[in-house]
Amino acid sequence: MKPRIGCLHAHYSNISYIEKTFSTVEAELLHFVDPALVYRVSSDESFSLSDAERKVKEQLVWMAQANVDAILITCTNYVALLQEDQLAITVPIIKIDEPFFNFVCHQDEEQLLLFTNPATVEGTMKRLNEYATAMGKQPTIEVRVIPDTFELIMQGQNEQYKHVLSEYLREVLAEGNGKAISVAQLSMVEAAKLVQEETGVRIGNPMETLATYVKCTPFKRQNNDTIITH
Repeated sequence: MKPRIGCLHAHYSNISYIEKTFSTVEAELLHFVDPALVYRVSSDESFSLSDAERKVKEQLVWMAQANVDAILITCTNYVALLQEDQLAITVPIIKIDEPFFNFVCHQDEEQLLLFTNPATVEGTMKRLNEYATAMGKQPTIEVRVIPDTFELIMQGQNEQYKHVLSEYLREVLAEGNGKAISVAQLSMVEAAKLVQEETGVRIGNPMETLATYVKCTPFKRQNNDTIITH
C-alpha cells in the first residue's frame, strides 16, 4: 500500500508544484489548504503570534489524525510558526525550507534572496540563520521583498503574479551584481524557472531542492519500515 503524505499549503497554487515534485515517488498525497492563516498574520493586528502558532498546531494535529504517514509543510510561514517541542504527534514532519537552507548554505558567492510575502521574511531568515549556525556556515545574503505582488497570488491572479515576478527577476539579472539569486517561496518557482530557461542563469528555488531531497531520502514510518520508495 502506498504511504500517505499529508501536505499543508497556504494556497491552492502550491498543490501542482508538490504533485510534480512527487511524480516519481510511490506515495499518495493528501492536500490540506488554508490561505486564511497567512492572510490574518499579514493583515490582522488583533491576530497575535501565539494565535498563529496555536492555529498551526491545530492544523497539524488534525492532519495527523487523518492517518498520514508523514506531513509536508510547503509554506515557509507555517514552518516558521511551528513550535515542534509543543506538538504531541509522532508523525514525521518534512519542512520544505530545510533542503533549501542546505542549498543556500553551500553557495560560495554572495546571494540575493527574494520574497513576495513580507510576513514570511522574519521567520524564514531566523530559521535560516539558526540552520546556518548549526552547520558552521555564514552565508552572505541580501534579502529583498518584491513590493505589491503577494496580494496577486492571494487573489487568484496567478498569471499576473507570474508576469510581475518574471519582470522583476529580469531586472535583477540586468543589474549584473554577480550575486547568486534564489526565490524563497514556492509560489515564486514558476516565474523563476521561466526566467532561468530564458537566460541560462540558475535561480535557486525550494521546489528544486525538495525534489532532490525526496529522491535521495528513504522516508520511514515510526516502526522503521520505509514509507516512500522511488
